[in-house]
Amino acid sequence: MALEIDASSASEMTSVEKDFEGSEVPKWEQQLTIRAFVVSFVLSILFTFIVMKLNLTTGIIPSLSVSAGLLGFFFVKTWTTLLDKSGYLKQPFTRQENTVIQTCVVASSGIAFSGGAASYVLGMSERIASQGDKAFIHDIKTPSLGWMIGFLFVVSFIGLFSVVPLRKIMIIDYKLVYPSGTATAHLINSFHTPEGAIIAKKKVKMLGKYFTLSFVWGFVQWFFTGGDDCGFSNFPTFGLKAYQQKFYFDFSATYVGVGMICPYLVNISLLLGAIVSYGIMWPLIEKQKGHWYDKSLSDDNLHGLQGYKIFIAIAIILADGLYNFIKVSYQSILGLSKQYKQKNSDTILPSNNTSEVPTSESLSFDDQRRTQYFLKDIIPTYAAVSGYVAIAAISIGVLPLIFHQLKWYHVLVMYIVAPLLAFCNAYGAGLTDWSLASTYGKLAIFVIGGWAGASHGGIVAGLAACGVMMNIVSTASDLTQDFKTGYMTLASPRSMFVSQIIGTAMGCVISPCVFWIFYMAYPDLGLPKTQYPAPFASLYRNIALLGVEGISSLPKHCLTLCIICAIIALAINGLKDIVGEKYSRFIPIPMAMAIPFYLGGYFAIDMCLGSLILFLWEYKNKANADIYAPAVASGLICGDGIWSLPSSILALAGVKPPLCLQVVSS
Repeated sequence: MALEIDASSASEMTSVEKDFEGSEVPKWEQQLTIRAFVVSFVLSILFTFIVMKLNLTTGIIPSLSVSAGLLGFFFVKTWTTLLDKSGYLKQPFTRQENTVIQTCVVASSGIAFSGGAASYVLGMSERIASQGDKAFIHDIKTPSLGWMIGFLFVVSFIGLFSVVPLRKIMIIDYKLVYPSGTATAHLINSFHTPEGAIIAKKKVKMLGKYFTLSFVWGFVQWFFTGGDDCGFSNFPTFGLKAYQQKFYFDFSATYVGVGMICPYLVNISLLLGAIVSYGIMWPLIEKQKGHWYDKSLSDDNLHGLQGYKIFIAIAIILADGLYNFIKVSYQSILGLSKQYKQKNSDTILPSNNTSEVPTSESLSFDDQRRTQYFLKDIIPTYAAVSGYVAIAAISIGVLPLIFHQLKWYHVLVMYIVAPLLAFCNAYGAGLTDWSLASTYGKLAIFVIGGWAGASHGGIVAGLAACGVMMNIVSTASDLTQDFKTGYMTLASPRSMFVSQIIGTAMGCVISPCVFWIFYMAYPDLGLPKTQYPAPFASLYRNIALLGVEGISSLPKHCLTLCIICAIIALAINGLKDIVGEKYSRFIPIPMAMAIPFYLGGYFAIDMCLGSLILFLWEYKNKANADIYAPAVASGLICGDGIWSLPSSILALAGVKPPLCLQVVSS
């Protein structure tokens, strides 16, 4: 699971569409330009490296849609300006084309998360299996570029077809907010007004400056990593004792940038989780070595201290996921009930198969104009249903060939229930901006893994089922977010759907290839205390192990501690909802607290530094901070993220850094 943080947007104070009333809206075919997809391909590679690096280090992924929209605007605007000056410009750059680029890039880079290369796919490998229960060492599937690409092509598109028939219900009838999609639409609309374009250029200049600084800093750091535990990232900032408990600043520009994007509460929750675990719990449990677990076991053994770290973190994550699943489901049912009761009284909007424009006086000029264009290019329901059935039939035949542990009837059952879960996730995301894709994936691990059984490859079957379910529900909510963005920028639903398909196809190739570069360049990838520990690979595999083996695999008193921590997580979530928004911003988030339980506090310190920079900036000049902080943060993330490509190539070529910077005790 990844903790994704998205910013919600403010409501429109004036009519946006009146500003664009004199601009011609291109046909849906004209919104899909070659230059848009060339730019999308380049940005998809950049963003996939960023998301993959985040997945392989901590799994905390901020929303990158703002960066995608901003960089998409910069590249194409530069392209069209040069062509215009030379007299060769045939088609001007529009906000609809900008929306197509953003949709394509987010769809492609999103596969780096839902594709599970750093989580359930790596969790199937022998590299991760060797860290756990040796009784299941043969229940593995070695990652391979061929089957990974094939698997993604089989499972990544079906979620798109599952929600297409519901697009009018979600966007127009129920008027779901989709905060991230709405925020992105406001951003793109603002870029294409005269005043907004000037600010956008300043933002891009700021992003480029910090992109360069971050990239150069990554290059400088590389020079000093020529050995084990070398480099600035291993500097004992607060002393050697704190360093041993993973409390230090690791000089990561990426996580300083992530900290500037994430809300203050997330970063404080991470730091609090690190203090509770590595500052209190683990030292106390370590004192029980020889009583609670065999003292001859290393700290990395699953039946030793490592078992407490992993399973307590899993307990908190599962409890938090369960609470939010119930909460979002309840809100969805309540919202559906209210919409159904109001349907006959105040809804006079056209049906899904008509292009009439609503004449209700309650609709603003913006809503009337947007509804007109949203219903103009119909995506036939029969095409969506036929596509779903065809892809499902192919998947039922192909997936058991890729994973022999996964049977055809497992896949059939998942595809029968998947449309309902996809709708629930898309509807919940529209209400809360919270995607529960990984929660549904973990549910599939338990159900399918337990169904297959320990003796019939239940671990790999459960992890594969997790991938199927995550891809369906994740792409479904992503597409409805994009429909909302398209609705507010007058981008055609057809161009959104085609862009999503092309972006998904790009991601099915780019994401495995980027992962393969990391996998081949770093032989210790996935191992604890390395540069890329891939924490969720171990967590997902151990969830599968728990599903097929039960609680017998837990160390002594671990179950008791898991139950206590899960109850505390549920209580904290309940308290946050009871006290309301005014006070809940002072109560930590259990999901965020759980991640340092396994990894330590070093990245939390980075992110808190990002929060401190943002706080001081807002204190000095809040207006400037609100405008330019996302650009600075994006530059820090993108520069350090893209440095991963040359550093991986150098590692593959056998080029080692020339120096080792290390601090040792006197």
